[in-house]
Amino acid sequence: MRTPSRAPLPLWLAVLLAAAAGPVLDAGFPDKDVWPLTFVGIAMVLLAQRGRRAGSGFLVGFVAGVSFYLVHVAWTALYLGPVPWVALSVLEALFWGAGGVLLTLAYRWVPRAFPTMLGRLGLLPVVIGGLWVLREFVTGTWPYGGFSWGRVAESQSTSPLAPMVAWLGISGVSFVMVWLVALLVESPFTVEMRSASRALLAGIAVALVFAVPAWPATTHGTTRIAAVQGNGPAGYFDNAPEGAVFDTQVTETLQIPAKERTGANRVDMVVWPEGSALPDPTRDPQTAEALDALGRLYKAPFIVGTITQRDDKLYNTSLQWEAGRGAVDYYDKKHPVPFGEYVPDRAFWRPFAPSLIDLIGRDYTPGTRDNVFDVGGVRAGISICFDIVDDQLLTDMMRGGAQVILAQTNNADFGETDENQQQLAIARLRAIESGRSLVNISTVGSSQIIGPDGSTISSIAPFKPGHMVADVPLGTTTTPATLLSRGIEFLVAGLGLFGLFAAFVGRRNPSLLPLVPLQEPRRTQRT
Repeated sequence: MRTPSRAPLPLWLAVLLAAAAGPVLDAGFPDKDVWPLTFVGIAMVLLAQRGRRAGSGFLVGFVAGVSFYLVHVAWTALYLGPVPWVALSVLEALFWGAGGVLLTLAYRWVPRAFPTMLGRLGLLPVVIGGLWVLREFVTGTWPYGGFSWGRVAESQSTSPLAPMVAWLGISGVSFVMVWLVALLVESPFTVEMRSASRALLAGIAVALVFAVPAWPATTHGTTRIAAVQGNGPAGYFDNAPEGAVFDTQVTETLQIPAKERTGANRVDMVVWPEGSALPDPTRDPQTAEALDALGRLYKAPFIVGTITQRDDKLYNTSLQWEAGRGAVDYYDKKHPVPFGEYVPDRAFWRPFAPSLIDLIGRDYTPGTRDNVFDVGGVRAGISICFDIVDDQLLTDMMRGGAQVILAQTNNADFGETDENQQQLAIARLRAIESGRSLVNISTVGSSQIIGPDGSTISSIAPFKPGHMVADVPLGTTTTPATLLSRGIEFLVAGLGLFGLFAAFVGRRNPSLLPLVPLQEPRRTQRT
């Protein structure tokens, strides 16, 4: 037996490799969208972590995290400058550093506790994949609800791996990706295995991962949906007069052909983006009157975004508006963006950057209502902007019987950056994951109607006014991902933790350690 391999790279080279891994990893995401580079980036991170000690493992993980997020979320600096961008990147990198410690401990302990080929090629990649997902889980839930942006599976919306999210969900696909890369990285270090056998094993593993068939997402019937992108001045710093965004939405809505108002072509609902119906129609008679007139014209309910106030609390709200009846249902955004839509612990954070904190003049309260509307007998799941990254909210709407998903968003604050395409990619994965059509409607783009298989049914050019009208399939299937829900995430993260703990215990048992041949003592020549 061989002793566990030492670090294949000196620390200085591992740090450089980790720094280079970030941009490579990001290139797998939209809008560059070269999805195979995500696997290359993961391999660079794992190779840099392999064989390190805890301290250098943290350093390598931190450097990889910083280099990735500084590129991946550079759009956060567009209007607010470098402070929020750097602060968010450093925070996420700290989690990457902690995750790096766990990864490097796994690389040190598992081969010692389980020194066989099965341990190194069977167990070790599973532990590595599980620990990677554990880190993604923590960053996606803590602090203040977390930041799930940048999970490696979110890069695969247009890859052959995309159908797998219907089976395993986003976290499950992240696990499979890292497991595969960890196996391929570890294989060359298993020198007692013949080269041909290593190549065969790698080929079989890759084939198995990419041969997973698409889930047969069944649908029953359609609903005719019109979605409107007004391209109004919806940015936080546009300083537009109140009602300007509403006026652009009304103008573009009136461009929907008259044939869509009556007969077989009549739309069943009209969907507007987040924050599109301001002032709040539940308080402003003129806005309410205009929505009523549109509702009567199209003989259809409107799903619109607004800001509501109840009991001295502000909410980012989606309204189901029916002419003559007003708001018959509403959903308040459950996952407002911390330090974007509200400032948690404002008194504590304000002294660090008072000018930036004071820019956020109002704090939205997280909602508590269910996220499904009954629109003329069609169950529509509602997602408002950042809600789309929250796995639990997808589970909630599926349990609420959603047949289609309406994802309302406002991307105006991020301009023509990667953020729009990154969010659209997540929305596409959600459609596949749930087996539901999804209407992603933005104030400025990117707006698309996406089928249950991830295909584009209709789209609007970014940063131009436009509308989509389509017969949208209604989903009836229950995918394995939505059936098992977050249990998949807990399972694979638990496997990583349990495997690491088992290796920690096993490495202390001398009977489990690999035998190291003793060097023969030098023979001294007799005189």
